[in-house]
Amino acid sequence: MKKLARYIRKILKNSFDNIRNERLKQNLLQAIPFWIGSVITGLIAVLYAQLFAFGEHILNKILGWHLWMIFILAPSGFVLSWWLVKKYAPFARGSGIPQVMAAVELANPRDNHLIQKLLSFRILFIKIISSFVLVTSGGAIGREGPTIQIAGSVFRKVYEYLPGWWPKISKKNMILTGAAAGLSAAFNTPLGGIVFAVEELSKTHINYFKTALFTAVIIAGLTAQTLAGSYLYLGYPKTQGVTLWIMFPIIFVSGIAGILSSQLSVAMLKISRLKKKLKTDFSNIIFLLICGLVVATIAYFINRDILGSGKDIIERVLFTDNKTEAWYVPILRMLGPAMAFTSGGAGGIFAPALSTGASIGSVFADIMNLTDNETNVLILAGMVAFLTGITRAPFTSAILVLEMTDRHSLIFHLMLAGMMSSIFSLLVSRHSLYEELKVNFLREIRKN
Repeated sequence: MKKLARYIRKILKNSFDNIRNERLKQNLLQAIPFWIGSVITGLIAVLYAQLFAFGEHILNKILGWHLWMIFILAPSGFVLSWWLVKKYAPFARGSGIPQVMAAVELANPRDNHLIQKLLSFRILFIKIISSFVLVTSGGAIGREGPTIQIAGSVFRKVYEYLPGWWPKISKKNMILTGAAAGLSAAFNTPLGGIVFAVEELSKTHINYFKTALFTAVIIAGLTAQTLAGSYLYLGYPKTQGVTLWIMFPIIFVSGIAGILSSQLSVAMLKISRLKKKLKTDFSNIIFLLICGLVVATIAYFINRDILGSGKDIIERVLFTDNKTEAWYVPILRMLGPAMAFTSGGAGGIFAPALSTGASIGSVFADIMNLTDNETNVLILAGMVAFLTGITRAPFTSAILVLEMTDRHSLIFHLMLAGMMSSIFSLLVSRHSLYEELKVNFLREIRKN
């Protein structure tokens, strides 16, 4: 295998040496690693999305057959998902976005060797398997955060395979670009991927890597579209004829969503700290069995909306006449992710956050007796606001929801929702969930 790799590198070097235009040669050599990483990311993102959807389909099939099966699925799935991560890749747990943020911070000569603990092929495989197990057992998780860590792992590995004669490329820029490509491929939102890299991850001026970032996002998105087809993550909700007065309900709902999402972040951090005090495998298993049984009990006796990513909730309230959610559904949509996200298994919180925000918008739209189109606007605003409270990235949240639904006429409504949520979130906690988790990962990885 090593001989084959050396042979391929030799052929590549001879091929590029034949290029007489030195500037063209350097530009190509700088771009090719990003292109390769983007294509691989697009392929994996589509396959992962299909596997994730298959897991939710299996769950619904089983529960449609016998709902009591959730009492077996949830506890066993929570334990198995945690065990896979603990045994094979401890830093594959949770979303993956804090790990990428930590890897960006570690991309310096002193700490470069630590990045492999956060981004690797082993983490890639365990991330996919563990999250599949967790969502199939009813865990309220998403695949978007994990796709970002997966993409970061792919780009980091491409960087590692570059031969010594290759022009110097910034590892930090490779990881940042990989994260943006991952989000773009996961949601089919190229602008969201770019804004996310700049707003959430980057402390580097965008001029240093803008070309690589733009091309990687485009290639990853096109690769995903080639395999999955051109699609919107959600579709085209009806929002025509909404008057300016809707801004007042948006401000109110965004404030509520911002406070609740920050409270959820604080609660999840507290649960994570509590779980760290469980030193033995037995105590962790008991904790996870209890969490699984709580989720199963609520799903069986109260409402199944506590299960899964929640995308079906968003589609129901946006695209059907059944736009009313029970007042307690937002609570369930916060409780489900709180237990699944802190279980120690792999799984993201982007999709659950969007579904929670959608349910909040639906509940208050019903209270305010809004029309269907006005309800849709308030649901979209709630989605932006709740995601902003988790990420503290209002522009990323607004652009993501905008691209998911192709509602460009609502850009100011969605940006207002993000900004109001960002302000109200500060009343509860100063830092985002991802920022707090990033600090924890850095502390843990440097200790080891």
